[in-house]
Amino acid sequence: MRIRTTIIATLFATMMQAQGVIDMHSHIITPEFMSALDKEGRLLDEGFPLPKWDAEAQLKWMDEAGIHTSVLTLAAPQPTSAKVVRATNEAAAKLKYEHPDRFRFCAALPLPDVDAAIEEARYALDVLSADGIKLATNVNGQYLGAPELDTLFSFLNERKAFVILHPHRPDPVNKQVMQQTPLAMQEYLSETTRAVSNMISRNVLARYPNVKVVVPHCGAYLPLMVSRMQSLTPVMQANKLVGDIDWDANLAALYYDLAGAHSPEVIRMLLTITTPDHLLYGSDYPYVAPQVLTQSLQRMQQYLNTEPDLAAYREMILHKNAEWLLGLSSDKPTAKKHKDTMLVRIAEIEVHPEHLEAYLTAAIEIQQKSLAEEPGVLCLFPNQMKEDSTQIRILEIYASQQAYQHHIQTAHFQKYKQGTLHMVKSLKLQDLIPLATETMSRIFKRVK
Repeated sequence: MRIRTTIIATLFATMMQAQGVIDMHSHIITPEFMSALDKEGRLLDEGFPLPKWDAEAQLKWMDEAGIHTSVLTLAAPQPTSAKVVRATNEAAAKLKYEHPDRFRFCAALPLPDVDAAIEEARYALDVLSADGIKLATNVNGQYLGAPELDTLFSFLNERKAFVILHPHRPDPVNKQVMQQTPLAMQEYLSETTRAVSNMISRNVLARYPNVKVVVPHCGAYLPLMVSRMQSLTPVMQANKLVGDIDWDANLAALYYDLAGAHSPEVIRMLLTITTPDHLLYGSDYPYVAPQVLTQSLQRMQQYLNTEPDLAAYREMILHKNAEWLLGLSSDKPTAKKHKDTMLVRIAEIEVHPEHLEAYLTAAIEIQQKSLAEEPGVLCLFPNQMKEDSTQIRILEIYASQQAYQHHIQTAHFQKYKQGTLHMVKSLKLQDLIPLATETMSRIFKRVK
């Protein structure tokens, strides 16, 4: 029985590897790197010990899981020595040379020294044949998006480099909070979101359009942040807190690895701000036990096979998008933009009884105003539950994600939102998957 199980596992791994799974999120942790952190007294800078790593162990796991190629990046925290950064980059380059089909790498840079960082980036790309660059969310408080980093991004733009982003400990950090909620549980997501929003607010990615940035951990909080930033931008601009933001250009530069708590729901949320050709598989090896990572990949394979709206993107997520980003394929994967597909949801609202009449008036007003002035709002249909009149259900259908984003920024929506905030006891949005969008389009076609 054990022999048979082993054979089946081997066949499954061989099948997976034949599909060319590419892992865009794994880490190199060399003895020299560990020794340098030990000397600096920084082994626990991130609030937890670094895991053990060696190349042979990673190759063994890759074979078992069916991963063909892994992209290595330096783990957090950032060493202070440029010499240690160079040694780590050279160690990663050596692995790529010895295993050209199995390992690729993105070089670390000795920030916050921008001149030294540019010099290291040039050496890594020209001499070491680095595939890209790894940047921390911040190094000693120097956050991505800072003006002094523009010269670095200008260089990366000239070289058409792609960047793998990774969160580091925030600076400054509240140590008490970090003890109560370890960085990896929440603050890493905040760090990633903070760094990307900084870059967007200064139009960094729009100004340097040849730089592609891989955002880790399922995009952190970006699906929530983007819509909030977009809705607040006019207010911030009116107060001269930010300038013009080219949202399309900034978002077009962002790719997302699915390391961490991936799921069909998470992917669908990401697809509200990006397109399927910008999603990448990532493991976060060696921070998670190998058997757990294998099970996680198998679970992803399963739902990418069985979820009707995601199945078409399976090969893109598992390897095709990464192949194009790494320059292994000249054929850029394409898919219909998710933001151009219909958005359908039901808003489940409970209203305080004393405000019910006023709320119903506001709901009818926003319905009439939206349908009259917004072609992208196909349906806004409020209903009361027969059993409980304080339970309101609104069927919302928008022609696209862009139409929805426009809707929530309109003056009449803002009036409705602010005016009914105190009336609503609870609100839950249930996103739906249209099964026949062409039929829906005919049903809700506007009558002139």
